[in-house]
This record gives sequence, structure tokens and C-alpha cells, in this order.
Amino acid sequence: MMKLKYLLSAVLALGLLSQAAAGVEESKFVKSLTPGPFILPSEPGTWTWGMAPIYDEAGKVHIFNSIIDKKGKWTTHSKIAHWVADQPEGPYTLLGDVFVSDIASYHNPQVSKVGGSYVLVFLLNRHQDANGSKQEVGIATAQSLMGPWTESPHNPILKATAQNGEHASNPTFVVAPDGQYRIYYKTMTQREGKIYREISLATSDRIEGPYEVYEANPLISYADQQVDIEDPYAFYYNGMYYMILEDRQNVKGLLEGTHTGNPRPGGMRPGLIYQSRDGIDWGIPKVGYQTNEFYFGHKLARSERPHILWKDGQPDYLYLACHDDDSTAGYILKINGWEGESDESEDSAALVDLGTH
Repeated sequence: MMKLKYLLSAVLALGLLSQAAAGVEESKFVKSLTPGPFILPSEPGTWTWGMAPIYDEAGKVHIFNSIIDKKGKWTTHSKIAHWVADQPEGPYTLLGDVFVSDIASYHNPQVSKVGGSYVLVFLLNRHQDANGSKQEVGIATAQSLMGPWTESPHNPILKATAQNGEHASNPTFVVAPDGQYRIYYKTMTQREGKIYREISLATSDRIEGPYEVYEANPLISYADQQVDIEDPYAFYYNGMYYMILEDRQNVKGLLEGTHTGNPRPGGMRPGLIYQSRDGIDWGIPKVGYQTNEFYFGHKLARSERPHILWKDGQPDYLYLACHDDDSTAGYILKINGWEGESDESEDSAALVDLGTH
């Protein structure tokens, strides 16, 4: 099947996505969500950002996230911190730093358990390196959530190269059914002198790498339509791959034919959820989550960095960073009885019938 970017180009050329009446449908996932509290307040002089949650064997909730010193900025002053609570709603206790450095910024972690080990992937910005402070991807492992964490000798496992548009960031780690280790991540490309975000893939048969960049990247791209997307959270559940993404420049409007051509960037609108049988061809998305304005009646702010807290193999809570005036890192949403979407997206099936594969 053609990759999404070529499929979309063909569809747009036919004018099939200009029929706004059909709309991008709401997913079963978004309908399962009910709002919970805002959590992880910042200490004075710092900014907490994002939340990567995981249960331990005793049922406590651990969160790994970014803390940024307000004297600097995230590209130079972000560190990965570790929190714990008795329940998802908190209160959380800050246990300390996991990765902090004067020569590198550690940012936007995701945590997973693989067998008896824990895996942490993160954005690595070596701001005093010869690479000129280009964003890259690192990985670390531990036998306990309490550490110690050991960085891969291959770090950065995804480098800022011409193949990646000199950019690799915001990784999400997935174990495929065949045991392959996958990292989906943000890359960059240019169109008419402007930079657009895309989603790409790298794979390995070893957790620590090295990772091989997928030769047909990117997997999800709207750069030809001058729109971009970011902040992937990918997972495999009930026989399907899923990816939740921040709709940074109104992909939903693009697909519905209502895009104004000048969207306000960032998570100022509902997020999207994609599904795929093979984790390569992702089809047409559905609405994946709503905004802070929708859930709480607050002034609209950026809801980004989606992560799921899993309990006994089932999705329990969705965690979202929120870039508002509040001091907290973001808020949580309870996932109620979601068992996945349909086997096939009706929109994708319709496109195949039209001969766009």
C-alpha cells in the first residue's frame, strides 16, 4: 500500500478530502475519556512539563518528566525527574533527578517495561557538542524504576542527520508482536523554505540499539500540504498499532476541507488517534482527545505530549501536558472500558476502493 503522504497527495488532488460535511469522526477512545485532576505542581523557579507514567509491582504510580530551570530554556536546562504516588490522581512525591547534565539537555521521556527491564527513551540535546545543539534521541535501561539507569553506548541512538532532516526527537518506544523494537519519532523536512514536522520510524533487534532508520520514512507527513504534526505516543493493543498525536497545525481541518492556511501552532485543538495493522500504513485519523477548554472550561491552552498509564495490559489513564498559566505539568483523563477501534478505518477502506494503493 502507498505510504500515507503519497496517498494523501493523490486524494487531495482528486478533491476527495474537501467534503467537510463528512468530518473526521470521534474515536471510541475519545468517548471513553473523563477528566481527572491537574498534577505535578512546579517548584518556584522551575517549570514541570509532560508526564510519562508507569505502575510498579506494588501498584504505586511512577512518573518520569521534564523539569526546566526558568533561568534557562528547555534546549539547555531540561532534566528528567522521577515522581511517585499511591494513585494516579496523586499527590506525587518528587524522588529526584534521573538524568541531568551541564552539557546536555534531557527532555520528553517515555518509560516502558520489557520483560524484567525498564526502558526510558528521551530527547537528547547535546548543546555544547559539535552538532550545534541539534535534537537527537537517547535510550537508557534499568532493572528497577528506582535505577540505576544506564545509557546505551550507542547514544544518541537516532542522530540528527540529513536523512532525518537534521532532527530526531520526541521518541515513543513500542515492542512489536514479533519482538522487534520500534521507535517512532519526530523528524523534519522543508517545503518552499519552511520546516515541517513528520513522524518516522527506526527499528532494532536489541533494546540498546543500534537502530536502523526505516528506508521509506516518513510514515506520517502532511508537508506537501504545508501542515505538520508531532508528539507521537504509539502502542500495540488488541492486535492493532495505535498512535496518538498532537494536531499541531490542524490536520483535522485539512482533511475536512476547513483549513484556513494559517493555523495557530501547538496543541490548541483536539489531538488525533491513528490505527494501523502493521505500524507502517496509518490511514486517516480520528479525534483522539479534546482540549483543556472542553474538559475543564479553562482558557484554551496547548494540550500536548499524550501518554497512557497501563494497568494489567489495559489502558487506565491518559496523561496530557498542558501549557497554561497553572504551575502543574498537566492533567489526567480516566480511560473507561476502551478496547480499541474498529479493525479497519472506514475512510481508509474507501480510499483503497478508489484505487489509491
